[in-house]
Amino acid sequence: MTTTLITGANKGLGYEAARRLLAEGHVVYLGCRDEQRGKEAAAALGARYVSLDVTDDASVARAAELIGQETGHLDVLVNNAGIAGGRQDVGDVDADDMRRVYDTNVFGIVRTTRAFLPLLADSAAPVIVNVSSGLGSFAVTMTPGRLESTFPSIVYASSKSAVNMVTVQYAKALPGIRINTVDPGYTATDLNGNAGTQTVEEGADVIVRLALIGADGPTGGYFDNAGAVDW
Repeated sequence: MTTTLITGANKGLGYEAARRLLAEGHVVYLGCRDEQRGKEAAAALGARYVSLDVTDDASVARAAELIGQETGHLDVLVNNAGIAGGRQDVGDVDADDMRRVYDTNVFGIVRTTRAFLPLLADSAAPVIVNVSSGLGSFAVTMTPGRLESTFPSIVYASSKSAVNMVTVQYAKALPGIRINTVDPGYTATDLNGNAGTQTVEEGADVIVRLALIGADGPTGGYFDNAGAVDW
């Protein structure tokens, strides 16, 4: 039985990834802050709901305890929960703006990964997928003609750059786990007011692909639907 946890999974990319992994035979937990929406999403998919707020240490610990009691292990962790933050001008951004977004996008990954490492250690082929963005790539955002180069996003973009480095460092330190970061592309979700040019089905492709790798799969990589992404 392959057990998977996806954070922020009651809608958008997380929901679609859950749907696809359930179809692959996974037992999928939807980690959601909003109990009503989480339970409704889980019921619609045939998944399991777990209360999980990635900004709250106690919430994450309780989720790890519950999944440990019910399954005894975790095979796949998809750190999908993320927020965009405000749309203020770069010059108006202050430390609180940064802290608010980093608490979910970066510190949330650290909280959740740390809490679930013992359960991942009990998997025969543990996998972690961290959902990043092309906006987190120095190479992509500095390439003229790329859509990402036109977004002056100091808060969200820098948080995703941090996600990429966190991923690399975890992968180096934990060689027994396949740990990668992914760029779903500019996908129409609530995060961007559904302005994205891809469907959630297209955006979830790379998440699902990296969630399904085996013990011989890549680790410490950065991928989109076309393959490896330049850092």
